[in-house]
Order: sequence, then C-alpha cells, then structure tokens
Amino acid sequence: MKKQLLMLPLFCFALGAAAQKDSVKPMKSQIPFEGQDATWQNGSDRRDSSLIQTKYFTGSVMIDANYTRSDNNPVDHTVVGSTALARNNEMEVSSVNLGGDFYFEGARGRIMTQFGTRSTVVPRNDLSPYRGQYDLANVYRYISEAYGGYHFNVMHGINVDGGMFMSYVGLNSYYQVENWEYQASFTSDNTPWFFNGIRVQLFPSAKLKIELWAINGWQSYGMFNEMPGLGGNITWCPNENVKLLTNDYYGSDAALVPGRHRFHSDNSLLVRYYHNKAAKGISQAAFTLTADVGDEKGTGSDFGGAVNGFKNGDSLHGPAQYFASVMFYNRIWFHHNKFAWTIGGGYMNNPGRYLVLAPTGDASPFPNANNPTQAAGTHPFTENPGDHFEGWDCSTNFDWMPNQSISFRLEFVHREANVPYFAGPGGVTSPSGYTYTPLSSGWVPDLVKSENRFIIAILFRI
Repeated sequence: MKKQLLMLPLFCFALGAAAQKDSVKPMKSQIPFEGQDATWQNGSDRRDSSLIQTKYFTGSVMIDANYTRSDNNPVDHTVVGSTALARNNEMEVSSVNLGGDFYFEGARGRIMTQFGTRSTVVPRNDLSPYRGQYDLANVYRYISEAYGGYHFNVMHGINVDGGMFMSYVGLNSYYQVENWEYQASFTSDNTPWFFNGIRVQLFPSAKLKIELWAINGWQSYGMFNEMPGLGGNITWCPNENVKLLTNDYYGSDAALVPGRHRFHSDNSLLVRYYHNKAAKGISQAAFTLTADVGDEKGTGSDFGGAVNGFKNGDSLHGPAQYFASVMFYNRIWFHHNKFAWTIGGGYMNNPGRYLVLAPTGDASPFPNANNPTQAAGTHPFTENPGDHFEGWDCSTNFDWMPNQSISFRLEFVHREANVPYFAGPGGVTSPSGYTYTPLSSGWVPDLVKSENRFIIAILFRI
C-alpha cells in the first residue's frame, strides 16, 4: 500500500505533463456525462441549470424541512433507525446546505456545509472520532463535502481530489432534494453517505467513469485500524435513458479488531422506459433496481470475536457475518414533470448487525461512546457476532414540483424488522421522554418490530 501511495505523486506529475502538452486545446468539461439528460435519475440533480453560476463558481443552496408522524407516537418524539429523520410529530429542519464548486485553470474545489438535525444524526454513527484526540465528530459535523483537486485535460478528463466527498453507495444521494423517496430503504440508509480520503476519477469516454478511492474507512471521519479503505466505482451510461453502476469496497472497519476485514459490492440499474415531455398526461417513467452483497471475515481480539463471512464456522472461525439487500423503485411523472408518483421498497439481511443503525446506542468496545439517547449506555442494541437482523420496507409518495427549485412531498412509509427495533409509545429516552428524568430500575427503552410513518417534506434548491 505504501508503494502505491508513493506512486501517486509520479502519476499526478505524468498527468500534469500531458495536460501541459495539450494546453493549447480547450479544457475538457468537468461535468460527468455532459450532454446527457440526468435530471430524471434517482440520486441526481433534477435541475437543468444553476441560478448561481459564474466563470469560476457554481453555487448551491439546499433546504430540507419536514414534518414526520409515526403511528407509534413515542413519548420522547425520537426517531430511531434513520439518517434522514430525527424528531417525530414536530417540524424539523433536517438539513441546510450552502456552498458550491470552484474552478480555475484546472484547479477545482467543492465546499458544502450542513446544518440541522443531520449534523448530529450522521456523525453519531461513527466511532472513529473516539480514537485519539481533537473530537473529529465536532470538527467535521457541519461539513457534508469539502475537497480540492485538479482536472487534467486528457482523455475525456481526469480528476484527482482529496478531502470529503459523497459515496453514492446505495444509489441514493445524501441530499434528499435529489432522491425519489424521502426515507431511504434499508439498503441506502445502512451504507455510506460520505468518504474521507483521496479520489481519482477517470473518464475514458463521454459515457464511462472509473473512480478509485483510498479513504479512511467506511463512512468514517478517522481510521479504525491501520489499514485504509480501498475501493472504486464504475458508472456507464450508454445513453441518457440507461445508467449502470457498481461500487466496491474493502477495508478493516471494526475498532480494535484489525484481523476482521469487510468486503462490499453495491450495484444499481436505472432505466427510463418512457419519455414524452410534451405529453399532458404521463411525461416520463423510470425504475431503479439496487442489489448489495458483502461480508466481514477474520480473526477476533479481546474487543470482538472472529467472524466467518457467508458461512457459519466453528468456535475458532466464528459465526456468519454478512450483508445482503435489494431495493426497487418505480417513478412516474405527470403534466410536463410538474407532478410525480413513486412506489417501491426493499429488504435487508445483516447477521452480526455490523451495518445496522443502532436504535439505542452501540454495543462497541466503548459502551457509552455513541449515545443517541440517554438509554444507550444501559440498554445497548447489541451488535455481537451472530446477532440476527432482517428488515423490509415499502413506501409511496406524491410530489408537486411547480419549478425545478422546489418540491413538496407527501410520503407514507411502512418498515418492519425481525427484532424490536423502532421506537414504540414509551420512547427510548426515559419514562417521561426527557433526558433529565432519572431512569427507574425497571424501565427499558420501548422498541417494537414495525412502524407506519407519514412524512411531509419541503425540499428547496437553487
């Protein structure tokens, strides 16, 4: 790995020489798949242009505000098992994002801030900041993207970037304004939203992107052990109605268990099977299909037992520990794309629970390090080798989009798990629902196996 990292400066130097040689030619576009209509794609910007655009800067402002109601009506209003939502039965500002893209003669950079409940909901699921000092969760929590790099004018463009960038493992975008559904299916909600490291994007043609990553780890601000996460993405768009992509990852992401390694493969197909923008009725229709498979395998330590991938092993090799999931969504647009109806859902199986969002804390070697509720330290949701978790969900929503900068969404979501997982009427904080109420000896978090949820969201972007 050290030799590979040492080769990176030489690689960049060679690219720089090639770019300088071709400097008399026009700068190739830094926009992936330029000329193709991507506004229909799940996880993509649905606008055809930005209102904040100059020669050197393209700006972006996003606001995600919502009201969500659970039929379980938890006394503490806490939403569990979601990275998109935080509070039940209240109006909340989930995310405010400000920033944009900067570019000058090949130099490029992107900065996007994040304020709102997501600046707490997402960092709390990362235990890497508890290694060492400087409180990385607070250092980074108000940044969703921040990277700088260089665009080389070779082939159809090569970008080399360093910093924090979006992962798109699980297909959905981190920004809800780009997604067909609000509450992501288990496949997306339990896989990374961001990476922190180095990214190389190669565009051999106008229809193909190959991306390489050397990162700190699996949606982690820091590094859990000594091995960096390695992976990449291949995206192919043979035409503007079809998109195929794969994301693949390998790393060591169990804190203090360096002998355990994780593999993950995420694969998606997007197809727009009807398009007639001039139609007064149905203007376009598309579907997405995503399938993920992965596992953890390796020896244990004092802080975690051995695990054996897809097969149950003996006491030396440990139980099976893997991830398998699928999700499917279909979306139909009406009346010149002013309205849209989406329906879909998914399934996830994760023995060992290593990717499950813990509803009442984390059963890691640090029992009080990751406390989303007061009860986390006393009633953790276990994530031991062999612990079983299966979940499935379905949802449908209706969007009104009077213009490309605003969406009003009404969504219904049903989710179920094989074990008590979602917040029940008693909540997960205390008998009263407030953090300052003492916990009696007989009190436990009220977790149930299913929930029905209604979401009203206002999604703004310029």
